[in-house]
Amino acid sequence: MHPMCETTTETTVLRVSVCRLPGHEDVPLPDYQSDHAAGMDIHAAVSQPLLIAPGQRVLVPTGFIMAVPVGYEAQIRPRSGLAYKHGLSMPNAPGTIDADYRGEVKVLMVNLGSEPVTITRGMRIAQMLIKPVPRVTWDEVDQLPPTQRGEGGFGHTGQH
Repeated sequence: MHPMCETTTETTVLRVSVCRLPGHEDVPLPDYQSDHAAGMDIHAAVSQPLLIAPGQRVLVPTGFIMAVPVGYEAQIRPRSGLAYKHGLSMPNAPGTIDADYRGEVKVLMVNLGSEPVTITRGMRIAQMLIKPVPRVTWDEVDQLPPTQRGEGGFGHTGQH
């Protein structure tokens, strides 16, 4: 077998401090739905059903706060099933939670579908990945090294 095609069972574990907010002990913390899922599902901590009309944007509470480790970010992304079945998405996808944010995690959702959608307590509404982010320093230069692509952008490779 080619070395690049071998599978491994090694995984990296990152410990992240999390607190449930009072009154939300019944709402699950973000959790993986399968052994090899990349993202953890995030659950809604709404106090009553929340109706999202077509075209409407809402902030959905999750009932937890966390301390993302320095050098990482939490990326909040739409769930594909909700997007496909109901048109629920996130206008800022992926949303970013910085390492110095300590407020409640909330998910900005938008209904892009044609029918109202109801969010209920404990419903899986989004997914979260914790990803490393490098710090960038700029090296200001007089010109950039050339590439074959050059300045082509926004659909330039689709033209025949």
